[in-house]
Amino acid sequence: MPKLSVIVPVYNEEATISQVIDKINSVSIDKEIIVVDDSSTDGSGSILRGLQYPNLKVIHHSTNRGKGAAVVTGLSQASGEYVIVQDADLEYDPQDCVKLVDCAVKNNLPVVYGSRFKQSWKVTSFWHYLVNSFLTSFTNILFGASLTDMETCYKLIRLDLAKELNLQAKRFEIEPEITAKILKKGYKIVEIPISYKGRSYNEGKKIGWKDGVGALWCLVRLRLTKN
Repeated sequence: MPKLSVIVPVYNEEATISQVIDKINSVSIDKEIIVVDDSSTDGSGSILRGLQYPNLKVIHHSTNRGKGAAVVTGLSQASGEYVIVQDADLEYDPQDCVKLVDCAVKNNLPVVYGSRFKQSWKVTSFWHYLVNSFLTSFTNILFGASLTDMETCYKLIRLDLAKELNLQAKRFEIEPEITAKILKKGYKIVEIPISYKGRSYNEGKKIGWKDGVGALWCLVRLRLTKN
């Protein structure tokens, strides 16, 4: 299998970051792990400094810049054939990366998404399901796609294509930006089902309604502009 670059944006995830890195490291695939600590104010930075893996690179932002900015930083350091983003909580199972890469390789695909909704809806709350469903449907209408989960974190993309996207998003609007730009380039996005265990705000979930508005605006802006 080709080498996979796994980008892990981190902001205040001291409760889960060690487990996440362990889980990624245990996946039987050639990989590099690029962690971007987005100026965490808890113990995440100290925990990351103590981790010792030969395939692990840790980058620390001096100021908090947002998930999108962390992904862009990670992309600048990636060297695999494919790249994927792994959230620093335990919502997504890194073992699913094998299925995504396998699908991409067997079918010669530049893009494969892991969908939480191909088999059943799996989100923290019915509200999150509605918002995700609306944003995904809106994406399909604007860009002529047939996606079930535009907001998924698991977007496996060939690295050369990912770097061509010229990503600009600073926060969670990185998800619609990636999707819109891929679709505007004429690529079809293939989805396969993945496992998912959503967490609540009490457990540290960070995305909110303002991010939904930001995603909506990002989609409209990218539909109306050339780039």
